[in-house]
Amino acid sequence: MENSERGDAGGGQEDAGGAAKDSEVEKHKQLKEQLNSQEKGEKEIKVCEKERKRRSGSLWRSGWALSERLAINVSGMRYETQLRTLAKFPDSLLGDPCRRLRYFDPLRNELFLDRNRSCFDAILYFYQSGGRLRRPSNVPLDIFLEEVRFYELGEEVMIRFKADEGFPREEETPLPTNQIQRRLWMLFEHPESSSGARIIAIISVMVIVVSIVIFCLETLPDFRNEKEAREEYFYKYHAQPKNVSEGMPRPSSVFQDPFFLVESMCICWFSFELLMRFACAPSKTLFFKDVMNIIDFSAILPYFVTLGTELAKDDDASPATSLAIIRVIRLVRVFRIFKLSRHSKGLQILGQTLRASMRELGLLIFFLFIGVILFSSAIYFAEADYTNTSFVSIPHAFWWAVVTMTTVGYGDMTPETMWGKLVGSMCAIAGVLTISLPVPVIVSNFSYFYHRETECEDNTEYSHVSTSLWEEEEEEEEEAALDEEAREGEGDYHAMDAICPGNASGPQVTQV
Repeated sequence: MENSERGDAGGGQEDAGGAAKDSEVEKHKQLKEQLNSQEKGEKEIKVCEKERKRRSGSLWRSGWALSERLAINVSGMRYETQLRTLAKFPDSLLGDPCRRLRYFDPLRNELFLDRNRSCFDAILYFYQSGGRLRRPSNVPLDIFLEEVRFYELGEEVMIRFKADEGFPREEETPLPTNQIQRRLWMLFEHPESSSGARIIAIISVMVIVVSIVIFCLETLPDFRNEKEAREEYFYKYHAQPKNVSEGMPRPSSVFQDPFFLVESMCICWFSFELLMRFACAPSKTLFFKDVMNIIDFSAILPYFVTLGTELAKDDDASPATSLAIIRVIRLVRVFRIFKLSRHSKGLQILGQTLRASMRELGLLIFFLFIGVILFSSAIYFAEADYTNTSFVSIPHAFWWAVVTMTTVGYGDMTPETMWGKLVGSMCAIAGVLTISLPVPVIVSNFSYFYHRETECEDNTEYSHVSTSLWEEEEEEEEEAALDEEAREGEGDYHAMDAICPGNASGPQVTQV
């Protein structure tokens, strides 16, 4: 009986030990299955991630990812556009995902740019239109140019925009290869290059002014009569027979004239300046094609012709012909005033205005010509029955028609009959209307060139507020990391799941 009880007790212990072993084995199996499922889940997640990347890359290549929208906040003004719109110009700031990432705000899920809002309408239209850049009328030119440089639209776009705005084409002017010639060229050709060049420009302007003043003072009655009397006596002295001229006092030489001496000193400076620029010019052909150089040459030519005429006078010279030639040559000296245009922005603006308004000036002259013909004929026939009329022919009436149509009215020729006065009234009214049509266009061109010069003259350096959301060190590290990832990857573009506010709960922007 005791043996049976001991057997039952040993069997119970064996059953308890077997149950414990079974529970341990069961726990081990469950743990193993859990680890296997976890490893399997991780593998499935990795496979899904790779598949998502592969699909997103294929979507990028097929163009579907470009249909995502991108929110752009420009100083509080919110814009939305598609990525495919910005991707048309991948070399620009907004078209390059790596460059625009520095302005991305992950909290608001948008690009934030602290820039001019009025200009961004034109910038966004540039992307939408495929490259058409138009400046808003309410935005100054210098501000718009600064915005175009910030968005990095490209040098070609900048050149095309400046051409549309009327800027002269900036051609690269070659410089002399020789170092000494280059310094002299910059010294005489570019007054803004150094302080020495400015001093030379000031001296040149002063010499031009002195030369013009001398040219004007020579025409005063006292000086003019004395000079003409001396020239007439000179020709009269040489025109006489030798036995007669020996008893006459010798005429004074032109080299003793103080005006001629001052003129000679001015011409020496002009000649020295022209010869130095010609000797240092990188291209002699382009030098002679320049209008300013032609003006400089024309300014000194009359002096040497006059000097040659004075030195070459002989007994056979005709006084009347020689005096007439000299007067015409002296008249050419008035073009010396155009030398100031090299140093005057105002004269340059005037020249640009006339060059841009050639069509309007042609229309003005054409309208004036038609009016002169019509009203000259009308006034001639209206005054034909009047005996003491001043309009003896149609060509004689041209002067009256021009003076009346331009509203000058000297009063030297006036109509006397009723029909003549009626024609004169119609001529004055037609002249006002004819001139008023093209003149506003010319004034508008002048205003445009003037404001363009004044807007671009501001040389003050301004530091624009940085619109990046990150510090400079973080920017450099982020760009380096992106470049490294781009080199390691296959060039796929992962879809931007959180570009729009509706997807704010998803992942942020990722470029590879």
